Amino acid sequence: MSDTSEFLTGEEIAAMICAKSARKQMEWLDQHGWKYEKNAAGRPVVGRIYARLKLAGLKPSESTAVAEPWQIDLSKVS
Repeated sequence: MSDTSEFLTGEEIAAMICAKSARKQMEWLDQHGWKYEKNAAGRPVVGRIYARLKLAGLKPSESTAVAEPWQIDLSKVS
């Protein structure tokens, strides 16, 4: 799966944490202050943008997780 998904894949989480079991993954996420949800299978689900911000050393928040609004500047178009 490519990184076009909104969520890290199970393989990406396992590689990041070096643990395959959901229990070990959630223990690591909890110990390191990561936010996650559990899916129907009881596995942790981590948002891709959230993970990128955390791994970059930024504190994910509403303001950092949203791209700046884009506006077209037509003032120089004739």
